[in-house]
Amino acid sequence: MTVPKPRGLPAEADWFGSPTEALPDDADNSVLVGRIWDPSVDGPSTVTVRGGEVIDISHLFPTIRDVCELPDPAATVAGLDGPRVGDFGEILANTGAASPDRTRPWLLAPVDLQALKAAGVTFPVSLIERVIEERARGDVAVAADIRHRMSADIGTDLSSLAPGSPEADRLKTLLVGEGIWSQYLEVGIGPDAEIFTKGQILSAVGTAVAVGVLAASTWNNPEPEVTLIVQSSGRVVGATLGNDVNLRDVEGRSALLLPLAKDNNASCALGPLIRLFDERFGMDHVRELEVGLEVCGVDGFRLGAVSEMTRMSRDPEALVRQLIGPHHRYPDGAALMLGTMFAPIQDRDRPGEGFTHKVDDIVRISCPSLGTLVNRVRHAEECEPWEFGVRDLMTNLGKRGLL
Repeated sequence: MTVPKPRGLPAEADWFGSPTEALPDDADNSVLVGRIWDPSVDGPSTVTVRGGEVIDISHLFPTIRDVCELPDPAATVAGLDGPRVGDFGEILANTGAASPDRTRPWLLAPVDLQALKAAGVTFPVSLIERVIEERARGDVAVAADIRHRMSADIGTDLSSLAPGSPEADRLKTLLVGEGIWSQYLEVGIGPDAEIFTKGQILSAVGTAVAVGVLAASTWNNPEPEVTLIVQSSGRVVGATLGNDVNLRDVEGRSALLLPLAKDNNASCALGPLIRLFDERFGMDHVRELEVGLEVCGVDGFRLGAVSEMTRMSRDPEALVRQLIGPHHRYPDGAALMLGTMFAPIQDRDRPGEGFTHKVDDIVRISCPSLGTLVNRVRHAEECEPWEFGVRDLMTNLGKRGLL
């Protein structure tokens, strides 16, 4: 996959893209599940998308969690039928409309009761940037100088280094001796991965809506990532796309501020749909995926980048084993964002200051096998507030006789 050439800013009416873009290239041969808000029941419904039509399967599986806990989710969903809700393109258009019709369905994030987790520093390029971020303490001017000096000291390619290996341990000894060891290098090349909570259950947003960065943040970026859907047993049953929005100035001040840097209103985007694993798409395909990123700003700024999963320093299933096992259980499963190799160093305003978001940036995260996740950047304080929690979901499903 080549780096996508950023397009011009789309018209307001179609900023969120077309249904063809949103769905996998081989959508007709994919088993896809997701969620919509259905005004007729005043709540979320589990759906599958087949032949461009959205089919309600909530009468059989009230939550996505229920689908993903099946012995063979893809085989079961492929054989299901249910009421037709509408055309996927029409529902996508309503989701992204400036004034959505609240009497018609719109798309939600495709997970519900799963824990929202993320792995950090899983690509060598982003590893170096995290070290720079920490040492610069959130100052973009200082970061430019450190970036130059660190490249001279240790280079920028650690791709051949296996985390936790004797070679990685020797490098650690060397870097400690040079006084440039970092907690980010610890999780990047050490035996233990960084696995953190990205957001609270049900707090994720989907495609064609706003993602949020704090108004006070002056250095932030998107993080385009493949996201695994993991059963409570630890088995991976599907994948989707994610944007692990990050406030670099906040995390750079202190790693202890990671919750503030990562978990804000509308700061976790997933979707558009989950592609369930079957004989056509599975973990081996995930390991070979390439994820494109496009950022288009109203100021004329354009950025194109790509993350190649083959360049991860840890295998995706190794990250899952660190997430869930005898040491830690998730009874409702988890959505695990796998990290990004996107190193946001392209200057936007002034030389040496790198990239940061501006309000109304349009972010496209795409992969032929998973579709395209599109969001518009807003201040988190101005995004639609997260108000529908687990209690609300259980109450709604109970009223519908689905529990």
